[in-house]
Amino acid sequence: MQSMHPLIALWSHPRCMSTVTERVMRERGDFRVFHEPFLAYHYLHLQADEMPMLDQDYEGPRTYESIRELLLSAAADEPVFFKDMSYFVVDRLLGDNEFCQRITPLFLIRDPKASIASYFELDPEVSCTEIGLDAQWQHYLHLKTVVKQEPLVINAEAIAADPVAVFARLWEQLGLEVIESALHWQADEMPKEWAYVQGWHGKVLASTGIHQPQQRPDSRFLQATAAAPHLHGYLEHHQPYYQKLLDVSMAQGWL
Repeated sequence: MQSMHPLIALWSHPRCMSTVTERVMRERGDFRVFHEPFLAYHYLHLQADEMPMLDQDYEGPRTYESIRELLLSAAADEPVFFKDMSYFVVDRLLGDNEFCQRITPLFLIRDPKASIASYFELDPEVSCTEIGLDAQWQHYLHLKTVVKQEPLVINAEAIAADPVAVFARLWEQLGLEVIESALHWQADEMPKEWAYVQGWHGKVLASTGIHQPQQRPDSRFLQATAAAPHLHGYLEHHQPYYQKLLDVSMAQGWL
């Protein structure tokens, strides 16, 4: 009989402190960690959007089935943590309850004024789909109503405000040892799994821990929309889904 090691997924939307959260999980040292394995499915296999600073020669699995098998096989041998974006793969997940049930899901959200502005700074051609909050809400709702899971919905602002307390509570709820040393690392030590998307993670690579953003979301978004007024439409579309997820997060006491 196969072992049933933990298979924990952090489902995020882009520019949401998900990579620094993944970095903390890497620093724990007791999980095999995968970085956005379904990114290759969305951008390289389906070619559903275009992503700058993406190594097109990526050698990892690209199909849904092969990525799914990679994660399940790894979790048969050891505890696994991976972080990904719901919009990469939500359409396939809605038809794969067996896989969903095998995963312990966590959700991470951030004020879309901040996440949209941050994405635009790296990719001025960002699409509305890539903002990702509508897919995240669809994913959360499916897990709650169909799969009968109640994912934790963590707010990035809460992590930035008090990372020690938030991670301690998260690890306790997951039944994991609290390892505060995981909240610190050496700058410029890049996990090899980041190599094909390293252009997106400069701030995390230069950091040694989690810090409060220096710019407020409103002012950052204002600067972005001055150059790209259509971003107002992106915010109008995604804000209601963010608010729904934020309401869940607040009810769970993450703020």
